[in-house]
Amino acid sequence: MGGVNAARRPVALVAAVVLVLEAVGIVLLNWILSIAVDEQQMSMAGLQPGAMSTGALVAGVLFGLYLLFCALIVLRGALRDRAPGGFARIVLISCAVVQGVLGALSVGLVGWGAFLAMMVVLGLIVLTLMAYDAPGRGTEGEGAAAGDGPGGTPNGAPPAAAGSA
Repeated sequence: MGGVNAARRPVALVAAVVLVLEAVGIVLLNWILSIAVDEQQMSMAGLQPGAMSTGALVAGVLFGLYLLFCALIVLRGALRDRAPGGFARIVLISCAVVQGVLGALSVGLVGWGAFLAMMVVLGLIVLTLMAYDAPGRGTEGEGAAAGDGPGGTPNGAPPAAAGSA
C-alpha cells in the first residue's frame, strides 16, 4: 500500500492540471461553435441564431467552470494530502460519471483517440478518489487495517468462539 500513498499526490496534481486543460478546451470549442452558428445564421426549430450562439457559449462556460471546480477540489486534496469530504467527493464522482458518458459519446462522434483521452481523465479522477482513504476511516498506521470495522474485526463482525465449528 506504500506505493499508492507515494503516488497519490502526483496523480492528483496531474488530474488537476488535466481537468484545467480540459476546461479550457471545452470553453474554446464552444466559443468556436458559437461563432460558427452565428456566422452561418444557423437555427433549429425556429430558434434565433443569436440565441443558439449565446446558448452554446454559455453552456461551454458553465461546463468549463464545473471542470475548474473539480480541478480545484482535486488540487486542494493534493496540496493537503487528504481525501475530499462528502460534498467534494460527490462532485468528483459526478465528474467521473460525466467523463465516462462523454467518452462513450466521443467514440461515435470523434473517434477512438478522443475516447482514449476521456478514459485517461476518467482513470485519473477515479485513481485520485481511490488512492485516498474514505473520510473517517483509519489507515494502517493508526492500528486498523483497511476495511476493518469497529474493534479491528472485518466488517465489524464479532470474533468467532474458540470451540465453535
